[in-house]
Amino acid sequence: MIPDTTTTEPVETVTETGGGPSPATGRALLPTATPARTRAAVRELVRPHRALAVAAFGLMVLATAVGLLTQPLLGRIVDLVTQHRAPGTLTFPVVALAVVAVVQGVTTALGMTLVSRLGETVLARLRERFVERALSLPLERVERAGSGDLNARVTRDVSRVAEAVRTALPELARSVLSIVLTLVALAVLDWRFLLAALLAVPVQAYTARWYVRHAVPLYARERIATGAQQQQLLDTIGGAATVRAYGTQAEHTERVTERSRATVELTMRGVGLVLRFYGRLHIAEYAGLAAVLTTGFLLVRADSVSLGTATAAALYFHSLFGPVNTALVLLDDAQSATAGLARLVGVVDEPTTPTAPVRATAPNSAAVTLHGVSHAYVPGRPVLHEVDLAVRPGERVALVGATGAGKTTLAKLVAGLHRPAVGRVDVGGAEPDEAGRSVALVTQEVHVFAGPLAEDLRLARPEADDDELRKVLATVGALEWVDALPERIETVVGDGGHRLTADRAQQLALARLLLADPPVAVLDEATAEAGSSGARQLEQAALRVLDGRTALIVAHRLSQAASADRVVVLHEGRVVENGTHTELLAAEGPYAVLWRAWSDNRSDGTSGTAH
Repeated sequence: MIPDTTTTEPVETVTETGGGPSPATGRALLPTATPARTRAAVRELVRPHRALAVAAFGLMVLATAVGLLTQPLLGRIVDLVTQHRAPGTLTFPVVALAVVAVVQGVTTALGMTLVSRLGETVLARLRERFVERALSLPLERVERAGSGDLNARVTRDVSRVAEAVRTALPELARSVLSIVLTLVALAVLDWRFLLAALLAVPVQAYTARWYVRHAVPLYARERIATGAQQQQLLDTIGGAATVRAYGTQAEHTERVTERSRATVELTMRGVGLVLRFYGRLHIAEYAGLAAVLTTGFLLVRADSVSLGTATAAALYFHSLFGPVNTALVLLDDAQSATAGLARLVGVVDEPTTPTAPVRATAPNSAAVTLHGVSHAYVPGRPVLHEVDLAVRPGERVALVGATGAGKTTLAKLVAGLHRPAVGRVDVGGAEPDEAGRSVALVTQEVHVFAGPLAEDLRLARPEADDDELRKVLATVGALEWVDALPERIETVVGDGGHRLTADRAQQLALARLLLADPPVAVLDEATAEAGSSGARQLEQAALRVLDGRTALIVAHRLSQAASADRVVVLHEGRVVENGTHTELLAAEGPYAVLWRAWSDNRSDGTSGTAH
């Protein structure tokens, strides 16, 4: 199945599957991975780059170890001064300090570079897997979750993880190494200094556990609230015309306000949590430094260590302030990023619509049949009821009916975007999602991809050359205006480029269909957005594109139905009439009523439609 773009059926609040219902929206959100699964996913991503990880870790250890020579050298200088040694004896420790600074700077820069490279490589792979999986999610699964949930993961969660990889990960790695090796250095000076320093650990450990226990669920709730806020904004802005038409601006504004207020409240709770976190860290610092200084005083008085050694110990502990605070403060970023990462991994692990292999389909196998098909987006509210339909190879069938009759749903089932709840849809003897590239769908909401127009067309057939592109453009009547563009088919279109009108965008969609060359085509009101001025040209282009193909046409204008080989009339999800245009007019049934109403509107000079 090759969808050019899809429309969205109205979906009611759903809570039955997926990641569980959002308390804010009632939607079945996409899943969030468990902590164990998130860690496993990180290991899977890092495993192919083990050599890079080992090299980065080794350089960071070397840089940290070299840096720890600074405190003993300063302590040596203190001893030389207090012992009134000759000034020349200070030369070696001073030169050594300079060498330590240079070596540490070089190795730190190399180590941080490798850590960053590892993080960016893993992040790039995670993004690729996320986008690949997101594009393969079943449409009904995305509709149940709402576009706001997926949008929040694509934007905010990816940004948080990326920021953590670029800043928090390298700093956290360096800080943890500094803490571990500094504690080892304290033990080398005298084991009693290490015991004194460890008095701060219980307070710090309790603070970290307290923070993690409260931060993880808080940040997870904030992510969900943000998704609900974005969903409400999308619903309100996307349906602005309808909101104004029914005078419900105040109601929708209140909904947006409620979602925004919930997000802000959770954010402020996070700020309060961080402030309490810092306050507890200061207590730990005071307790530890006081213990180390007291221990140094007692050991120097007992002649167990020199004043320089006690100075080095105090400097070691003081040097822990930065790494410890950095590591614990980065818990904030780490917890935020972990919550986002779990949401990304949840999508990566989500089952997708199986991708069928591309297979050649002979023209005589392009029949479409529906056997007892029923479908519902919400249980208990069916949209289609026991539809039986057979479309012969090469036949063009128009679907006609009022809004809500089930036309678009039937088109989506044939295109393979949904699987029927009951019954079976066959395209060339196979279900649509097993039929490879046998079905193409073009709807009224066409997306123009940003970039050169030629590349936009080549999405349907990457190997197509310029001559083939010009040929399909000529077939759909677009070559003349394309040649008039500043750079012809290389002109940049879409966001940031040349803006295309609705009818021209539809011509590109029809051209892509020609390039894809499927035996079955589904046009879901593909000329509805053109306006009356361009509709006739688009209808003629559509006829040329559909020549020789099996086609289902959701007819927006009944002139499309009149030119079809057969007309199928739907009413409340059921087929109520089936026959040629002439036969149905003679039958004086629902189609004849629609035709007369449409014809009267045309004679009045208005743009008549089938619904």
